[in-house]
Amino acid sequence: MKKTAGVIFRTMILLLVGIMIGLLISGNNFADRNLGFSFSGGDKLSKVLELVGQNYVDSVNIDSIEGASVNDLLQNLDPHSLYLPPQQAQSINERLDGGFNGIGIEYQLLRDTLIITQVYAGGPAAKAGLLTGSRVINVDNKKFSGTRLTTDRVNNVFRGQKDAVILLGVANGTDIKTYTIKRGRVDLSSVNAAYMANANTGYIKITKFASTTDVDFRKALKKLKTDGMSKLMLDLRGNGGGYLNAATSLADEFLGKGKLIVYTKGVHEPRTDYFATDSGSFQDGKVTVLIDEYSASASEILAGALQDLDRATIVGRRSFGKGLVQQQFPFGDGSAVNLTVARYYTPSGRCIQKSYKGGLDSYRNELAVRMQKGELFSEQSNLKDTAIFKGSYHTLSGRKVFSGGGIMPDVFVPADTSQNTLVVQNLIDQQLFTAYVIDRMQPVLDRFATDDDFIKHYKVSDDDFNSFILYSSQKLKEMDSHELLISRDYIRSILKANAARFKWGDTAFYQVMNMNDEAFKKALSI
Repeated sequence: MKKTAGVIFRTMILLLVGIMIGLLISGNNFADRNLGFSFSGGDKLSKVLELVGQNYVDSVNIDSIEGASVNDLLQNLDPHSLYLPPQQAQSINERLDGGFNGIGIEYQLLRDTLIITQVYAGGPAAKAGLLTGSRVINVDNKKFSGTRLTTDRVNNVFRGQKDAVILLGVANGTDIKTYTIKRGRVDLSSVNAAYMANANTGYIKITKFASTTDVDFRKALKKLKTDGMSKLMLDLRGNGGGYLNAATSLADEFLGKGKLIVYTKGVHEPRTDYFATDSGSFQDGKVTVLIDEYSASASEILAGALQDLDRATIVGRRSFGKGLVQQQFPFGDGSAVNLTVARYYTPSGRCIQKSYKGGLDSYRNELAVRMQKGELFSEQSNLKDTAIFKGSYHTLSGRKVFSGGGIMPDVFVPADTSQNTLVVQNLIDQQLFTAYVIDRMQPVLDRFATDDDFIKHYKVSDDDFNSFILYSSQKLKEMDSHELLISRDYIRSILKANAARFKWGDTAFYQVMNMNDEAFKKALSI
């Protein structure tokens, strides 16, 4: 990307940290202390912490207090300036760096046994021949199953130092086979699904903007073009963001040379412009972008640029509304501070950051308020919200667009009420869909040779649905009968989609879910 002259290249990557609803910030060591008892005014926090550590009546965890104190300070500035304890900083950076060191599996803990639910292509587990549905019984010749397993314990075993060797005793059926697996680099693709939605329309689902997003996108796009794609549907629903340069690189794929994608500026940050180059791989085909209330940050940069430049039709519901840029400052113990250093602006000059004057709780509850006001279900409710009418902005062709509260779609699609019931959320939270697939649907999956055959011909019958609800009732003792009736078809879709994912992966999952998705259907019809 080109930038304005005179701007010094930042050595730190600018982060647009995606919104994690319900994020819990715990503390850890913020900075090394080597202090005497003479402090300047700016040392009050360190002084208080040292006094507590040396003089308080009870034993306390100073690291925890320090981290919490720093985070409270940052959160009083804005909702996206955060203190990240070492483990959380590592997790976020791994997710955005496009991979981690491990063996490359997803799993579910069922009856105190680890059951493999996905094997990442190209990872150590795949190379060793591990299969989905396998049960890990022993690790390094010691009993593993039935030893009160936790997620933290599992991650400590399977992730960590590269090239470390692990012996896994794995059961398929009654036989136990030992696999020797060496930990290695496991790549995490930013593209969750890519397939032909019809004869000439390709569909690509992206759930994060990581360091590999543009490479992953180009790879998926190339295959779809080979399959006959001339139009593209880009699904950014639920995408909470990621790296700024990943968003600008992806926008570059659709725009001609010299087009302004976004610009950033702050009190201590001079204006920096990001322009498209001439390297875009899809500059001419028709583009539709799907967004919703969980599309945030880098997703909004891309959607806003394509909307302002009349390059795409935006379909769905108003996006989250995050227009702040964070820079990460790491500390020696692995913790870090993500500090807001600038705001970003779309090509028309819009800053789409929603207000946070009401405080952190009000900010986090804003999506619930939108639902209560009916905004997710009525386009007119959107247009009555004065929070998003801050100044007059226009696209290149003169269409009016809005600022101050996210990206307003060009085509509104209301939320499906069947998706919002408590019973559906509880079934998902308890991982009962995948559990049922593991326990009851293996014989069904064995009848289908391909994902296409399964998707086209398998239907969740009334008997299948009732069997699933009966199975789930063993763990969920109370399920509202009215909610079950409302969400019946949605539950069927999720069950079928999870079965498809278990055997054929994420693309099969989204193919099933999109079949009854109104926003997908609307985008396909444009």
